[in-house]
Amino acid sequence: MNVRRSAAALAAATVVLGAAVPAVAATASPTPPAAIPAGLYGTGDPTYDGVWRQSLALLAQHTTGVAPADAAVTWLAGQQCANGSFAAFRADAAKPCDAKLTVDTNSTAAAVQTLAALGGHSAGTQKAVGWLKSVQNTDGGWGYFPGGASDTNSTSVVAGALAAAGQQPGGVKKAGKSPYDALVKLSLPCDRAGGGAFAYQPDKKGGLAANADATAAGVLGVLGKGFVTTAGKASPGDHACGGSSAALTPDGLARNGAAYLAGAVAHDGHLKSVLPGSADQPDYGNTADAVVALAALGWTEQARKPLAWLEQNAVGWAKQNGPAAYAQLVFAAHAMGVDPHAFGGTDLVAQLNATGPAPQSAAKAAGATASADPKKADDSDGSGTGYSLWLIIGVFLVAGIGIGFLISVRGRKQQP
Repeated sequence: MNVRRSAAALAAATVVLGAAVPAVAATASPTPPAAIPAGLYGTGDPTYDGVWRQSLALLAQHTTGVAPADAAVTWLAGQQCANGSFAAFRADAAKPCDAKLTVDTNSTAAAVQTLAALGGHSAGTQKAVGWLKSVQNTDGGWGYFPGGASDTNSTSVVAGALAAAGQQPGGVKKAGKSPYDALVKLSLPCDRAGGGAFAYQPDKKGGLAANADATAAGVLGVLGKGFVTTAGKASPGDHACGGSSAALTPDGLARNGAAYLAGAVAHDGHLKSVLPGSADQPDYGNTADAVVALAALGWTEQARKPLAWLEQNAVGWAKQNGPAAYAQLVFAAHAMGVDPHAFGGTDLVAQLNATGPAPQSAAKAAGATASADPKKADDSDGSGTGYSLWLIIGVFLVAGIGIGFLISVRGRKQQP
């Protein structure tokens, strides 16, 4: 997930500036990563994911009964602009936000979900919600950046933020359209390949391609749920895609999305990466998201296999990718009622806590060992590579699969 967030910002800059990919590849030079603030979790360059990873880390701590460090919460709250929005990272939060700062819906919505859960930040969260409403598109959805075309992932993370702030997502409308209206148009009919899935965005011709990551987000979005959820009560009926998307209730649309996800993980227990050069490689983060989505609908039986696969295989990935990755695994464990302190023999909470300032309280977290400390790696928030590789990855992603994939939080191409 973090690799793709980093690439997203580069891709956006490339498009905005009108630079050709070959020119970028030829002329761009590595930029030293921004200094890591004392209150921020993770050691990787926070330029493209600081608020996102901090939000997920603190929310995961809160979910497991850990009171985050004051410095960590203060850092996150201090990233907010006067108009309520958040950028991915502000190196100097004392400096007022200006027109040159690129704010986005995903960072803002993630921060809202966390600050609302922690409590004591009602003024900030309501201001952030007000900003999110102000940049809602006329189709009822949201794009990654204000004014951008609506996509499933952004619309869903905002829906989760609205719910966390006490709003009814279905009642938040622009030009008479709600987030649900936008998500309906991004779902694939059952009689098409990938039926039941959500697309990230329509292609240039208006076509929809099934996307497992967007589907995991879409299921939560239509249910009005955020990152943290517990297993729901499964509705009666089979686990197959059914009905006309336009006529489905939110539960029905979520059921169709869950049917697609259940099929996608049934064979191997995991989703596959769509990054170039990663054919047949597992996608750990999106698999964790799929577990949360399936559990939210009450499809715990369908979620058991991917959860077991994560317990056996994902801890190394989390150690390499840092706090947001640990948080995703915590959310998956929580949704399924599994103890995150004993996730495949690993204490996820202790390892998460070790990536930043010591929390105020951490039940059971005292067992963290030196070997579990991701701070020993210089690139704990990436793929174990340096910042210069972010640039290379971004360039090749732009060249190979286009901006639609990159502006998302996670992968956007069709997944099996």
